[in-house]
Amino acid sequence: MNNNNKNEFSTSSPLRRREDNHDHRRRNPHKKRRVLSLIGLIVVLILFYGAGVYARSLIGAAQQTLDKTYQKTKVKKLRNVSQILKKKKPFSILLLGTDTGDLGRTDKGRTDTIIVATINPKTKKATLTSIPRDTQVKITGSSSSYDKINSAYTIGGTSAAISTVQNTLHIPIDFYLLVNMGGLSKLVNAVGGVSIDPLLTFHYSYANVTKGKTVTLNGNEALAYSRMRYTDPEGDYGRQKRQKQVIEAIVSKLLTISSISNFQKILNTVKDNMQTDLTFNDMMTIETNYKDAAGTIKSYVLQGEDATIGGLSYQVATAAEKQKISNKIRSELGLNPSNATFVGQISSYGSNSTYGSSSSSSYGAYSSSSRSTYGTYSSSSPSHYGY
Repeated sequence: MNNNNKNEFSTSSPLRRREDNHDHRRRNPHKKRRVLSLIGLIVVLILFYGAGVYARSLIGAAQQTLDKTYQKTKVKKLRNVSQILKKKKPFSILLLGTDTGDLGRTDKGRTDTIIVATINPKTKKATLTSIPRDTQVKITGSSSSYDKINSAYTIGGTSAAISTVQNTLHIPIDFYLLVNMGGLSKLVNAVGGVSIDPLLTFHYSYANVTKGKTVTLNGNEALAYSRMRYTDPEGDYGRQKRQKQVIEAIVSKLLTISSISNFQKILNTVKDNMQTDLTFNDMMTIETNYKDAAGTIKSYVLQGEDATIGGLSYQVATAAEKQKISNKIRSELGLNPSNATFVGQISSYGSNSTYGSSSSSSYGAYSSSSRSTYGTYSSSSPSHYGY
């Protein structure tokens, strides 16, 4: 199969939003619509689909709620993100969907949704690059030689997830957005359900759908629809497509009159189920300077090969595939290709057993220092990244 065709597909969409007014009868629905657009944009990154022309001051009504979602990480920023936003330069954001509270789960969970998004205002283009949950990686802070990337969050929280993605693809992550997928169900219910054209026929948990037959899903049904993977011929790749489909449906529904009437309910759902290191001022800057930055949205996937290692199933991406995806992301950020070492399958026996490296140094992509310090790649990391 042509790799380019397999790991690229396109999508497009829309966006809009309130300020306090003592006369409740005269509140403009466009103001709430603006807040809901921002929420839809932020919650799933696809809020960068573009906004209508409204006064910036109208967004202030959501500040109290959005301030509560702010959570700094232990990772040192690889770039001056404030200057990047101020100068309207491309930026990246890591979208993490954790399964905490998902269909009955109450543990810390893993990040089964991992997407690196880039937003480029000059090209008016955004990219969404999915990393399969079972991708084999060396996790920052873990004593194991390798793990599945979705366990990075379990091992070291958001900081470990960010550092692991940065170290695997040699890219800068400017911001992150963590969404509790259990909250996805609540958000769907808050907007009154979402309509989906199922990509395949299956019955899983609450979801019972027929391919091509439009159906309106409630929260539990939408969550089950976006989670099933074992009977999908494309496995995790197919699930990623369905997750994006549900996300886009939520964003579209956020702009409807029924969503505006559930304004406070939606805000509460966001507050309880979202975490980010984007400050409110960052969000305002993005809304002002980047609202037209997604006239085109391209989606990619880090492609791996099925492998059973130590009795567990993994997706193993070759060094060449990692470098190709890295080059795409860095290009969108206006950065030159990285000259760092990319690693394919990771062996548990040390440097001499690793194969698929894109340079003569087989296991040089990870140093022992990365186990103890989040954001530390190796002693020579600054020269590898080339930011």
